[in-house]
Amino acid sequence: MSSRISHLSYHNGDGLIELKKKTRQIVDNKIHGISFSPYIDGQGPGSEISEAQIHERLKIIVPHVNWVRSFSCTEGHENIPKIAKEYGLKTMVGVWIDHDKEKNEIEFINAIEVAKAGHVDVLAIGNEVLLRGDLSEDDLIDYINRAKEALPNVEVGYVDAYFLFENHPRVTDACQVVMTNCYPFWEGCPADFAVPYMKEMYHRAMKVGNGKRVIVSETGWPNQGVAERGAIPSEMNAMKYFIDTFAWAEEENIEVFYFSSFDEAWKVEDEGAVGAYWGLWDKDGNFKYNA
Repeated sequence: MSSRISHLSYHNGDGLIELKKKTRQIVDNKIHGISFSPYIDGQGPGSEISEAQIHERLKIIVPHVNWVRSFSCTEGHENIPKIAKEYGLKTMVGVWIDHDKEKNEIEFINAIEVAKAGHVDVLAIGNEVLLRGDLSEDDLIDYINRAKEALPNVEVGYVDAYFLFENHPRVTDACQVVMTNCYPFWEGCPADFAVPYMKEMYHRAMKVGNGKRVIVSETGWPNQGVAERGAIPSEMNAMKYFIDTFAWAEEENIEVFYFSSFDEAWKVEDEGAVGAYWGLWDKDGNFKYNA
């Protein structure tokens, strides 16, 4: 076991200042990966994102991560992988697909171009498409297979909640890498049991993956907002979850992409007040957990 993070695991006696110090130390030592969305206040899906804005937002997180995960290959997001590579980051590149097949095709074609240009380490075809019920299993598998055929030298997979890989073994079989979103918070799990539950989610995905590489593509805890049954958003709970997640990730060599880089106000519409407070940095780019 490495001593870099494992000794920083949360202990019952830790107060707010100690938790902030541990959180800061882990981030300063670099975490594996983070979900990256470059939106600023007043922006959201549908906003065109400039390269200058991507540079500005990426510069904030570059010293603290090894990988960055993007979510789309349209509206300027297709430039994220190239710019991330300029900063020496590895990239998990998302292709946003849903019920709009015309838009899906633009996303798909752009993603193939970005990958062929050498800017993609892992390609994630779709995010929670099955969870939302946007496409059939067959349609989703078709996108995955087309990507594998077009990109023989790039790892291709799909992102969804851990239990969807259990429920859709044909999708799991089509993936070269399984990318699972693990959110004890959204299942109402109290903070004290959240990391053990997240580990269980990961191991369930591992079991159906049959030896394939499994990545925790999203996990996190909000620091403000309305409780989800037994799951309570708070600064202390968010830090405990972050600290113990990365102690486990280092101890067992798990690839974890934390959600998220920045607070995003646009998410309130879909997720309520809690949606705006998942970032390690606030909406203005300030680290939230300085002691």
